[in-house]
Amino acid sequence: MLFGPSQVPLAERMRPQTLDDYVGQRHLVGEGQVLRRMIASGHLASFILWGPPGVGKTTLARIVASSMGKMLFQLSAISAGVKDVREIIARAEAQGDAVLFIDEIHRFSKSQQDSLLGAVEKGVIKLIGATTENPSFEVIGALLSRCQVYVLQSLTDEDLLALAQQALTQDEWLRGRKLELSETRALLQLAGGDARKLLSLLELTAQALEPGVALTDEAVSTYAQQRLSKYDKGGEQHYDIISAFIKSLRGSDPNGALYWLARMTEGGEDPAFIARRMVILASEDIGNANPNALLLATSCFQAVKLIGYPECRLTLAQTAVFLATSAKSNAVYTAMGRAEAAVRAKGDLPVPLPLRNAPTRLMKDLDYGGGYRYAHDFPGNFVEQDFLPEALRGTAFYQPGENAREREVREWLRARWKERYGY
Repeated sequence: MLFGPSQVPLAERMRPQTLDDYVGQRHLVGEGQVLRRMIASGHLASFILWGPPGVGKTTLARIVASSMGKMLFQLSAISAGVKDVREIIARAEAQGDAVLFIDEIHRFSKSQQDSLLGAVEKGVIKLIGATTENPSFEVIGALLSRCQVYVLQSLTDEDLLALAQQALTQDEWLRGRKLELSETRALLQLAGGDARKLLSLLELTAQALEPGVALTDEAVSTYAQQRLSKYDKGGEQHYDIISAFIKSLRGSDPNGALYWLARMTEGGEDPAFIARRMVILASEDIGNANPNALLLATSCFQAVKLIGYPECRLTLAQTAVFLATSAKSNAVYTAMGRAEAAVRAKGDLPVPLPLRNAPTRLMKDLDYGGGYRYAHDFPGNFVEQDFLPEALRGTAFYQPGENAREREVREWLRARWKERYGY
């Protein structure tokens, strides 16, 4: 019996239907707060709910729609496409007064998000999106400007305990088990602010215990932790742990890198995903301070694809330790950022004539390529010449740092750039 007599998970059985039953997020649903005021006013505006998994985003969307008497259409961005969006918009136009809830909206592509714009702007649908990712980065500006963003927080221990007590006293199946919540440390620690995870833990443990016994920390650790995944590849932990791993590498801590690497491999993360992130870090955070880092990271990615898990975990570990203990420089990363900022600020500046290609007679007559000085024709393979558009002349995007591995490059450049850039 996996989920009790109804075969419906406890988290779904306990899903609240009104704001009065909703636990947590008092800054949004408490008396006088924005969503409660929205419901009371009868005027629904499009909005996006941003917060970690299991804090009530989907539940809140359903409560708002039902409390205002709106027809609710629901899509998951993981499986839905532009065609699904257009079908729902057509139905909303025919029936009127509809809400479209899109879970994981950050997974929608630009074209999928673009398909929503007209309907949202005209009021054909009211959009409620849910995301675990910062919408500033993941939702296109045109759509974001048409929505309010409300931030949801991880549930407090007080919130989680209230949910647990509600489940024990209100759920028919759990109430029949007559369990006593005598200890809560393990339950709260493993739940980590996630209501769905808390209720899953509670149900998994209750299934293993005899009726009428105490629900202890040992019972939760023994029964529930064995069956409840501690690493959600599709949720917040996926992003938090890879973030901790990358920051350990950047911070030159091989011990932290190995710990977070082990958390990912033990949790079933795709090894190729880890290897790809190390390839990115090799250029972003190490760069020319140690060019071999990119070579090793790329070889690691190829090896992972070749030999697979579990053997590739040692290749991942070897590469992680190498990257963590390598000299660091983000000079290339910041230089590229400056160059991109200049492109955005100045637009498409014309290519100077000496740098243009001249494959035809007409182009040569127009002096394309005229005045170009071939570096290898000069001593040291270097010649004074401008390679930037006139509006950017003298700009130094690449500024080597003080890293010992870059010193030789810096000195070579300084000798040749002194006249050009004045330093």
